[in-house]
Amino acid sequence: MPVIGLGIGAVFVPVSDIELAKAWYARLLQVEPPETTHGHLAVFPRSGGARLVLDARIFVPGERRDAPLFHFDTEDVAAAASHAQALGVEIVTPVQSEQWFTIRDPDGNVLMICRC
Repeated sequence: MPVIGLGIGAVFVPVSDIELAKAWYARLLQVEPPETTHGHLAVFPRSGGARLVLDARIFVPGERRDAPLFHFDTEDVAAAASHAQALGVEIVTPVQSEQWFTIRDPDGNVLMICRC
């Protein structure tokens, strides 16, 4: 039996301002924002997968990726895209194959929304 399993416990997202970032993610995910801990972390509770951890200490100004860091699951990709647009979220890639689309958070992180 392996000592390290395949499960992913948390995904860390670098953010410049923890308070603004947790409010943005809370609106996107339609949940209450978590408390800030240690002055730089906000941990969104697990919802059937890895925890989402926003971390202001690992943010590097000017560092930007164009590939998604991870994806959020959805059962209705069209409704998810409409929700993101209504919030004014930057859509990077519009809905593709009625399966997925990508967005950019305020710090430039690209995230995918995917019907799985």
